[in-house]
Amino acid sequence: MGYRVGVDIGGTFADFCAFDEDSGAIATVKVLSTPATPGQEVIEGLNQLRTRFGIAPGDITWFTHGTTVGINSIIQRKGIRLALFTTENFVDVLELARLKQPDPYHLMSRRPEPLVTRDRVMGIAERILADGRVDTPLRRESVEAAVARARAMGCEGIVLAFLHSYRNPAHEIDCAAMIGEIAPELEVYASHRIRPIIREYERTSTAVLHSYVQAPVAAYLTSLEVALAEIGVGARAMITKSNGGVMTAELGKTQCIDMLLSGTAAGVMGAAYVAREAGLPRVLSLDIGGTSADVAIIMGGEPGFGSAEVVGDFPVYVPTVSVTSIGEGGGSVASLDDMGLLAVGPESAGSTPGPACYGRGGERATITDAFAVLGYIGHGKLGYDMVGIDREAARLAVGALAGPLRRSVEEAAEGIIEIAVSGMYREVSKLASRQGIDIADFALLAFGGAGPMMACLLARELAISTVVVPRTPGVLSALGGLTSDAKNDFVATAYVLLSREAMPEIRATVDALAADALAWIREQGFLAAAELRPSAEMRYRGQSFEIEIALKDEWVTSGDVAAIAGAFHAEHRRLYGHADEAAPIQIIQLNMVVLGATPKPRLAPPPAATGEAVPSGTVEVYLDGALRSVPLYRRDALAPGHTFESPAIVAQDDTTTCVPPGFSVAVDPHGNLVIARKG
Repeated sequence: MGYRVGVDIGGTFADFCAFDEDSGAIATVKVLSTPATPGQEVIEGLNQLRTRFGIAPGDITWFTHGTTVGINSIIQRKGIRLALFTTENFVDVLELARLKQPDPYHLMSRRPEPLVTRDRVMGIAERILADGRVDTPLRRESVEAAVARARAMGCEGIVLAFLHSYRNPAHEIDCAAMIGEIAPELEVYASHRIRPIIREYERTSTAVLHSYVQAPVAAYLTSLEVALAEIGVGARAMITKSNGGVMTAELGKTQCIDMLLSGTAAGVMGAAYVAREAGLPRVLSLDIGGTSADVAIIMGGEPGFGSAEVVGDFPVYVPTVSVTSIGEGGGSVASLDDMGLLAVGPESAGSTPGPACYGRGGERATITDAFAVLGYIGHGKLGYDMVGIDREAARLAVGALAGPLRRSVEEAAEGIIEIAVSGMYREVSKLASRQGIDIADFALLAFGGAGPMMACLLARELAISTVVVPRTPGVLSALGGLTSDAKNDFVATAYVLLSREAMPEIRATVDALAADALAWIREQGFLAAAELRPSAEMRYRGQSFEIEIALKDEWVTSGDVAAIAGAFHAEHRRLYGHADEAAPIQIIQLNMVVLGATPKPRLAPPPAATGEAVPSGTVEVYLDGALRSVPLYRRDALAPGHTFESPAIVAQDDTTTCVPPGFSVAVDPHGNLVIARKG
C-alpha cells in the first residue's frame, strides 16, 4: 500500500492532497503557482510532501492532476496559429456563431474575436449533403491553394470542419491526407475526430478550441511525465477531465478538449464526495480561488452535467460538469470605474505579484486585501506558511481607493467585499432561476482558499440557512481528483425517426459505441468490469433542440419502441409541463458513457471532542460597520461535538472561515463545520 496523491493548480496556489491507503489519514500542502514555468509547482509540492510528512515519491501509487494549461491558453490567447478550412461559401461560421449578443441588455456589446480570424478561414470546393451523399467532390486544386495561403500566413496547424462530416467524414479524411502530402509540417485537426456532433457551429467551435490548445497541452503533459519520472514517481500520471472523470496524461495529449475544465470539475467532484459522506441531499458548492468563484448544483450527492459550457469567451460542446464561473476570487482586483464607482474583478492579481498583503510586489487592492484590512486574516501565515500577511500594505492598497470614495479604509474594504458578494448573489440567483429551484432549500458547501471567508456573507443574502465547510476546504479540488472514476463519452449521429424499422440501426450504433467505450477503458488500464450508460438525444419532429434520455439495455436489445418513447414523453412533460404522445419522435444522436471505478478514499473520522470548544484568543475585526472583538478558533483544536456562537473566526492552514453575527457553529462527525443561520 502507499499514497494516492491529487493535485490541483489554481491562479494563486497549487493544492496537494495525499491519502494514506493504510490509515485513511490525509496530508495536505499548498505551494504558490508558477505560471511562468508550468509544472514546477508540482515538483515543489511533492518535495513539500516529502519534507513535511515523509511521503517519498516512490510511495505514490496513484497520481491525479487538474491542470489549467488549456483554459489559460484560451483566455490569454496563447495557442498556436491556426487556419480553418470549411465548405466553400460557409467561411463565416465562427463569426456568425448563433447570432446571439453576449449581453442582450447592452446595445454596444460585441462578440469576441474568434481564435481563427476571418482572413485565416478558407473555403474548400466540396459538399456533402445531410444524408451523407456527395454533392460536390473534393477538389485537390482547392486544397492546394488554401494550404499555400495558410503557409504564407505562418499558420502552424489546419482545422477541417466541413458540412455534415459527422454523417460522412470522407472529405475530411481525404483532405487531411492531401495536406499531409502537400505540407507535412502542418498539424491537421479534423472535426469528425474531435467531436462528431451534428450542428455546424458547435462542431467547428469545439474543433478550433481543441486544435488551438493541443500543442501547449501536449508539451506540458510531456514535461510533467518527465519530471515525475525524474523525481521518482512510478505511478501513471492521470489527468482530471471536464466531465468529472480521469484519463491518462498520455491520452490527454491528444484528447485535450476533454480536460479544458479539469480543475473546476475536480472541485465539484470533491464537493459531491463531501455531500455524500455528510448526507446532504441538496448542495450549492462554492469554490472561490484566486481568480474566480465557481458554483454548482449537487443533488443527491451527484453534480449536474451539461454539454455547452463556456471556456474563456467561447462555448465548448463536450460533456462537462455544470459550473457557473464568476470573476470574483480572492485575488480579484478592486478599482474605480470611469464614473468613479467601486468595481471588483474580473482582473486577478494571481500569484505574481499577488494581493498587496502577500508582500510580493502587488500594489493594487484585492478582495484578500480587504479581508486583511478588516482583520479577518493576518493572524498567522496563509497557505501552509507559504505567505505572510502584511496588513499595512493592504491598508495602503485599499486606501488608494478610499480617498477618492471619501470613505475610511475600513469602509472601503467592506465595500469591496459587499460588491463581490452582490456579484455572486446575482449569478447564483440567475442559476437558480434557470434550474427552477429555490436556493434557500440548499446547503452552501464552501471551499477553496477564499470560499469559507465569504460563504456566510453570501448565505445571508441568499437566505440560505446552512453553510458547510469541509475539513480541508483549501485543497478540496485536489481531493476531488482522488474520488473520480475513469470516464469517457462517445457520440454518434443517428437522425432517424423512432420506429420499429429504425431499431436495427439504433441497436447497431449503440453496439459500436459500446465496443469503442470498452476499448478505451482497457487502454486506461482498467481490466475489471466497466459500467456502460447509453442515452439518446431526442426531440419531437420539427423541434430545434433535443433532450437527453437514458436508455435501458433491454429497450435497445428488444427493440422496445414504446418504452423509449414513453421515457421521452415523461421527461418532456417534466421539463416543459406537456407532452404530445401522438407526435413523431426523432433520435438525433446516440451517446455512450463508460465508467471504470477507481478505489475511493475513506477518510478516517476525527476523534470526538472531550470538552468545550475554547478559542485561542480574540482579534479586532471591523464587521457590519463596527469594530468588534471576536473569538479566534484554531481548526485543528476543533473536534466532532464542539459548538460555539458567532461572531467568530476559524483559522487553519489552508483557509480562514469567517462567521458573522446570526449564526451558530457545530462540528459534525466527519469534522465538517456546520454553520447554521439563526431565526
